[in-house]
Amino acid sequence: MISTKKLIKMAKKWQRIAVASRKRISWPRPPLTDKGHFVVYTTDGRRFMIPLTCLKTDIFRELFRMAEEEYGITASGPITLPYDSSLLEYAISMVRNNVAKDLENALIASLASCRCSSVENAEQSSRNLLISSF
Repeated sequence: MISTKKLIKMAKKWQRIAVASRKRISWPRPPLTDKGHFVVYTTDGRRFMIPLTCLKTDIFRELFRMAEEEYGITASGPITLPYDSSLLEYAISMVRNNVAKDLENALIASLASCRCSSVENAEQSSRNLLISSF
């Protein structure tokens, strides 16, 4: 049989070991984005890391305005732009190549018309569904 002194000594030793194992050193996690970038998602679910310098361009201002109209401003969840990944890749390449303002304005105009035509198509298809359901 073990003496009480020895039992208490063993218990304290195991407590110290348990406390030490709780204070493990963990490796730092890699950041979700690189410094100086932000993340947006497209309607097809692709994730893009975009430099913060793009925020001051007219193209991205318009993209964010359209996203706000489409989805509203939410505090939770990722930023989702109302276009597919190919269009966003094209917009990013235009910003990186510093294209002329008239080309930026042409892209913005085509974004607005593309979005309007898709809304009209959605409204037209919903009308067709209502008519065909009678």
